[in-house]
Amino acid sequence: MTVKNAGLSKTKIIGLLIAIIVFIIPFVIQFEGLSVAGHRVLSIFLMAIALWISEAIPLHATAALIIILEILFISDKAMLPLPEGFEAPAYKSFYAALASPVLMLFLGGFFLADGAAKFNLDTNLVRVLIKPFGTKPSRVILGLMLITALFSMFMSNTATTATMIAVVLPLIAKLPEGDRTKIGLVLAIPVAANIGGMGTPVGTPPNAIALGALAKEGINISFINWMIMVIPFMIIVLFFAWFILARFYSQNDSKIEIDISSKFNTTPKAILFYVVAAATILLWFTEKLHGIPSSIVGFMPVVVLLSTGVINTKEFHSMQWSVLWLVAGGIAMGSGVGKSGLDEWLIGLVNWSEMSPAFIAGGMFIAALLMGSVISHSATANLLVPIGMSLATAPGVAISPVASAVFIAIGSSLAMALPISTPPNAIAYATGAIKTKDMAITGILFGLLGSLLYVGFAAKLWNLLGVMPE
Repeated sequence: MTVKNAGLSKTKIIGLLIAIIVFIIPFVIQFEGLSVAGHRVLSIFLMAIALWISEAIPLHATAALIIILEILFISDKAMLPLPEGFEAPAYKSFYAALASPVLMLFLGGFFLADGAAKFNLDTNLVRVLIKPFGTKPSRVILGLMLITALFSMFMSNTATTATMIAVVLPLIAKLPEGDRTKIGLVLAIPVAANIGGMGTPVGTPPNAIALGALAKEGINISFINWMIMVIPFMIIVLFFAWFILARFYSQNDSKIEIDISSKFNTTPKAILFYVVAAATILLWFTEKLHGIPSSIVGFMPVVVLLSTGVINTKEFHSMQWSVLWLVAGGIAMGSGVGKSGLDEWLIGLVNWSEMSPAFIAGGMFIAALLMGSVISHSATANLLVPIGMSLATAPGVAISPVASAVFIAIGSSLAMALPISTPPNAIAYATGAIKTKDMAITGILFGLLGSLLYVGFAAKLWNLLGVMPE
C-alpha cells in the first residue's frame, strides 16, 4: 500500500517523525534535576505536542496513547523498572480518567444536544427567538449572536454553528452582491458560538479539561458557579463583538426578512425529551439548593433517554465519543505530569517569584490564544492546563489554580482568528461569504479584549461575588 493510499499526507508523515524523535530524546539525554519518571512523562508530553499539532493521528487516538504509555512507563504495572523511593501510581488511576465525573457531565450535554437536534427543538427555537429583533441588519445580527451564544452554552459549538448557518444562508442569498451585511451575518455565528461556549461547563471541551484538572486538586466548581465566574465577562465580549460587526459589517438600508414559521414536535418522545432537558438544566442551575453534583445530574438524562428509547441505539453509537476520549487524555496527561515530578522541574526552570501575578496570568492567557489559533482548542487546553495548574501550586507563585485553569480554558475558546482555529470558523468560512482577513481582524480583536477583561478584573469579581473556591 502506498503512502498516498494510506491517507498520510506529507504533513502527517513529518508529524509522526517529529513525534518519534522527541519521544526518544528524554531517553537518551539526561536533564539535570529531572527524575526517571519525569523523563518518561516528558517523552510522552513532547510526543503529544507533536501529534496534537500535526494531527498525524486523530486527536482522540493521541489521548488514548497517552493513557497506555503512562500505564506502561510510570504506573505500578510499568514494563520498565522504576527507581526505589518512587511511589508509582496505580495503573487504575490512569484508566479512571475515562470515567471522570467531568466526562459524565459532558456526556449529559451531548444527549441534550442530540435530542434537541433530533426533535428540531433548536431550529424551532431559533425561529421563535429571532422574531422580536425585527428586520434591521444590526438587530438581526444581535439576535443571531444572542441565540447562538445561548445554544452554545448547552450544545456543541460545531452543531450550533451548523444549525445557525443553515438559518443564515437563505438570508444572505436574498441580499445584493457586495452588501457587507452578508459578512456580518455569517461572521456573527462562529464568533458567538466560540464566545457562548465559555459560559457553562458543558459548553466546550476546554471547560471540562479545566474542571477535571481542578477536581484532581480537590477544587470542585459547581455548574452555576462556573456560570457566575465566566458569564459577566462573556456578555461584555459578546456585545463588543456585536458592536464591531454591526458597525463595520452591516448596511442600514438592507432589510432582512426571516421565515419565522415553526412547528414544535408534540409526539410523546419529544415531550418527554423537553421535560428531561428542562429538568436537567434546572437541576444544574440549582445545585446549591439540592446538593446533587452537576456530574450526577448530567448522567441522569443519559439513563432516562436511553431507557425510554428517546435516544435509540443508532443515535447512541453516533455520539461524539471521540471528544470524551480527548478530554480523558488531557486529564491523564495532567495526572502524569503531576505524579512524575515533571511539573516541579518545568516550573523550576524559571524564577516565577520575580514576576507579577498579572504578568503570569496574562502570559498563560496569550499562550492559549496563540496556540488555540493553530491547533485544536481541546489539544491546547490539554497541553497547557497541566502546566498552568502546576505553576499555580508552586511556592512563590501568586496566582490561584482556579484562575490558572479557567484563564487557559477561556483563552483557548477565544482563539478564533483563523478558519482552522475551530470547527465553527471552518463552517462559516466554507460558505464563501467571508474572507480570512475579516476573521483574523475580528478574532484578534475579540481575543485581546477577553484577555484584558479576564486577567484584569476576573479574580477581583470572583472574590467580590464569593465564588472563588479556597
